[in-house]
Order: sequence, then C-alpha cells, then structure tokens
Amino acid sequence: MKKIYLDHQATTPIHPEVLSLMENIQKEIFGNPQSSHYFGFEAKKLLEEARENIASLLNVSPSEIYFTSSGAESNNWAIKKVAFANQNKGNHIIISAIEHPSVIQPAKRLEKLGFEITYLPVDKYGTIDLEELKKKIKKETILISIMHANYEVGTIEPIKEIAEIAKENKIIFHSDGVAAAGQLKIDLKELGVDLYTISSHTFYGPKGVALLYIKRGTKIQPLIEGGIQENNRRAGTENLIGIIGMAKAYEIAIKEMEERKNKLEKLRNRLIEELPKKIDNIYLTGHPQNRLPNHASFCVEYVEGEAMVLYLNQYGIACASGSACSSKQLKASHVLLAMGISPVLAQGSVIFTLGINNTEEDIDYLLEVFPPIVKRLREISPLYKIS
Repeated sequence: MKKIYLDHQATTPIHPEVLSLMENIQKEIFGNPQSSHYFGFEAKKLLEEARENIASLLNVSPSEIYFTSSGAESNNWAIKKVAFANQNKGNHIIISAIEHPSVIQPAKRLEKLGFEITYLPVDKYGTIDLEELKKKIKKETILISIMHANYEVGTIEPIKEIAEIAKENKIIFHSDGVAAAGQLKIDLKELGVDLYTISSHTFYGPKGVALLYIKRGTKIQPLIEGGIQENNRRAGTENLIGIIGMAKAYEIAIKEMEERKNKLEKLRNRLIEELPKKIDNIYLTGHPQNRLPNHASFCVEYVEGEAMVLYLNQYGIACASGSACSSKQLKASHVLLAMGISPVLAQGSVIFTLGINNTEEDIDYLLEVFPPIVKRLREISPLYKIS
C-alpha cells in the first residue's frame, strides 16, 4: 500500500541535513551550556551560534530570541506574562476568533482572573477586518494577538498593518507564526511585531523546540524562574541539540523557500481546481489566493471530516480534519464557525497540507481514491438521503 503524507501542518519529517548535523553534535558535545569548564564553554558557543543564526535570518538581535519547548509554550508565555506584567496599565486583550487553542485557552484563563477578552470576528475567508480592530481598541487595551497564518484554512493575515495599528495605540502585539514560519518570508523588523512565535517541527526541524521573539523593551514577566538560562526569563537546561537542529532547519527553509513555494503552489492549485470537478458539494475554505502555498482545505457536504480522514488512512493517505480534534468534544471547528460556516457543513472539514517530498503522483492518487470514498460515505449518510 502506498503511504502519502499530506498532514504537514501537524508536523513535518526532519530534514536529512538537520538529522545528520544533530547526530554528529550529539556524539561530540554533551556539556551543559551553563557549566564553567571546557565542555560547558563548547556547548555555550554552539548554543549562541544557533541563536545568532536564526536571529540573523529573522532580522533581529540574538538577545531578542528566547528558546522554548513548543509553539504552545511560546504562545502561553506571550499571552499570560504580558498580561500580568502590564495589568497596572489595563486589563483588555484582543485576539482573533480563529486563534490556536494555545492562545484562546490562556486568554480564557485570564478572563477568569478578571481580564477582559475581545474575540475579533473574521470574514468568510478567515481574514480580520482592520477597521473592526480599531473600533475594539480601548484605553485599557494592553495586548493584541493575531496569528500570521491560520493552520486550519491557510489564510494569511495582514500582520504588518495590525502591527502599525498596535504601535499607534501603544499596545503590545503578538503574532503566532507557527503555521507561517518556513513558508513565508519573515522579517520581524519589517513586520513590526513585539512578540512572535515559531516552532521547529513545522519546517522540517526537530520536535520539542521552538522560540519566542521578544522585542527589546517589551514588558513581559519571566516564564520559568529558578535559573539564569534565556536571560533569566526561562529557567531550565537548554535543549542544545534541538536548538541547533531548529536553526539549521530554518536556514535550509529560507535558502529553499522560493523553490519549495513554486512546487507546493503547483500541487496545491491542482487540488483546489480538480477536486470540485470530481466531487459535488465540496467547498474551499480560507482565502482563495492569500493563503499558505502548501495548504488546500475543504468542507464536503453530507460527510463527516473524521470519517474521511479514517477512510483515506486505509488507502495510505494521511491528512487532517478541522473537526477531528474538536469532535472529541462534540463540537465543530471554532475556526470554521467563526467564518460563518454552518455547524453541519463544518463537520465535513478535510485539510491537505503538502510537503517538499510530495509529488504529482501523490496528487493523482488522492484524486483517484478520494471521490469514491466521499461517494461511499454519502451513501450511508442520512443527511445525504434526505437531500
């Protein structure tokens, strides 16, 4: 049976060059970067070289890069610790209605502690309205958090314009860039953000390592106390091998970005154009043009997303559904609902995110096996029979 991986938004395989580098370093370097001897100095040198490399690629100072264990950790740090550090100024936070749970859940936690949270609506494509954002700002607003690109529908948000609005109003602005990193050119100075989240596993780096960019002068509390690591803001022995792997993976992603983009857009566009010709009542979700180059997402009427994912898995195709994680809570995707998609149609979410190893033959195979799967599922669907 063929095995085709089309779930690169969930995670990516580690790049061979990255794996080779990490294996070599692991064999030779084992010291704690904070130790005051040769082994520690050697590790510290590699740690800071990795920080410098990734900072250079993001066009920021190395002292503004803080390594964490995941995008979720970075998002939690940005939301909670900015809120607590600035509550003497105000208690109002604005996030979009389609943020990742690692932004929404910390915001809800803060709400229980007396903070006021505004959930900014989006249009049918999942794009925020800049004028609506301006209207929601109050004198008590201390933080805005809007993701750079949506992991579920692929829509890219106007981050630079949001940053300008935040700056004009002296509000701290955080953006979750986990879905965007490695796919879009990211110049953090040009974007104008105060905080930005990146996670290694979405651009062919190792899992368990991420970063939070914190612009110099941004008022934020430490995440973990009890050690001097990460400029006294995140205690704990550094994941040296993971950090080195992350920096290398990002370097390769930037170097190959244009080549990857051209290849992935071609494959993505085939899916977007050809699936509706083979399956009726299938609808593209997200912005038709302003979307991630590797991202094709749909709602299929009269079929449940989780059922499609399970059936495709039997044919060796790995993909995702926006309703899959939420379905365990018997809820449709909050992203799709915020875009105005009905709860019934939102249950038919299916997401294909392509990677550098995918081929035209992979798309051919998906186009061959997916329509009969939908037909079979509709035949047993009570909703389809009623229609």
